[in-house]
Amino acid sequence: MDPLAIGSDEIILYINYLKSSLNLGRDKCRMAAQSFSFFYKHVLRKPYVLPSKLFPRKEHKLPPILSQQQTLQLFAAVKNVKHRCMIGLLYGAGLRLNELRLLKVSSIDSNAMQIKVVQGKGNKDRFTILPRFILDDLRTYYRNHRTKEYLFEGYIPDRPMHERAIGHMVTQCMKVAGFSNKGYSAHTLRHSFATHLLDQGVDIHSIKELLGHTNLETTMIYLHLQQSKRASLISPLDTIMNSLQP
Repeated sequence: MDPLAIGSDEIILYINYLKSSLNLGRDKCRMAAQSFSFFYKHVLRKPYVLPSKLFPRKEHKLPPILSQQQTLQLFAAVKNVKHRCMIGLLYGAGLRLNELRLLKVSSIDSNAMQIKVVQGKGNKDRFTILPRFILDDLRTYYRNHRTKEYLFEGYIPDRPMHERAIGHMVTQCMKVAGFSNKGYSAHTLRHSFATHLLDQGVDIHSIKELLGHTNLETTMIYLHLQQSKRASLISPLDTIMNSLQP
């Protein structure tokens, strides 16, 4: 074939051949497609645009989200005070796993009912909600352990828990609650926090700040999960537990 006759149709056929016949992955196919860019620009001296239909934008898929009933089921199943505190902060404050791991005693402000997240993702400090529901558990835990710096220490004194230990704890709690095959993780709790706040009618900009997102686009992925509007900026954990009050 005459190289000068290569156009978009030929490129699409070739890339589809790499995908279907040679079973090459997305990245290798993209590298092959980019080689045509060099050919066009530096050999043919023509503009080149990668055909968009070859590589449609990847969909941002959220992990599974806990329903409010499942959240109640989880907290009813977890009896260990330390584990209840950690689960409560992952869900009720929307903390990332590493933020929970590095959370310091001094970051808990029970007077203002807020938590200072120091140097979160992107090296940014922020404030998020301290759920009233877990205050008693937090106080009981602290009285029993008297940690000095990090709220949740590992086996080594004065050192934070390892991420894998927290992840394993969440997995075990999910198993006890009956969610073994759901694929729920620590990050699921954070996603559920954001989704349930949207359900309460909290505006997207407030949720962005609570989650510590740099760009609003990152927070916007939760919008399609919104189900109802009830405006009140309180932790979704408190909303659920208050519903049990007579």
